[in-house]
Amino acid sequence: MPAIPILDEHGKAVGTAELQPSVFLTEVDVPLLHQAVIRELADRRQGTHDTKTRSEVSGGGRKPWRQKGTGRARQGTIRAPQWRGGGTVFGPHPRDYSQAMPRKARRAALRAALTQKLADGGLLVVNRVTLAQPKTKALQGFLQGLGATEPTLLVVVEPTEALTRASRNLPWVRVVKAGHLSAYELLRWKHVLFEERALQATQEALA
Repeated sequence: MPAIPILDEHGKAVGTAELQPSVFLTEVDVPLLHQAVIRELADRRQGTHDTKTRSEVSGGGRKPWRQKGTGRARQGTIRAPQWRGGGTVFGPHPRDYSQAMPRKARRAALRAALTQKLADGGLLVVNRVTLAQPKTKALQGFLQGLGATEPTLLVVVEPTEALTRASRNLPWVRVVKAGHLSAYELLRWKHVLFEERALQATQEALA
């Protein structure tokens, strides 16, 4: 069974955490990961875009000129699509972009992402996340002590108010709950730093 060292706030190993092979040593299914990422990005789209058709554009109730005898092409309204200020043809309208994906497939994608992150050496475990005060500088020093100086995803059981406030001004840090992990987030960030309890919760949910 693979294991990973558990670090304290100074970056020193204080123990080891056993990793479930069924979670961290699975097959990395690239097409499945791609599907999971596309699904999450699609779900984030609001879909509120809208354009007006010729029936929705204001004006154009009168025929601009008579049907015959002018030598010009026949026109029924100045709000037709070929007119400046007219309606839009085949433009976007509000829609739902969310995609369905079976629960088993989503969980398999999470396992594949965790396996890939472990293979890349981007997985870290800390015994607990403690901040003396809710300051950005305190969190930055804490992460630097662990060697996480690049984009980092911090996974905790329950984010505290101090941790949430301290991470607001660090664009290269994102704090998430263990139950809200996604394949996209795991692949996006260079380092994934698990709190020990969050790692246990994740393994129990995915094993």
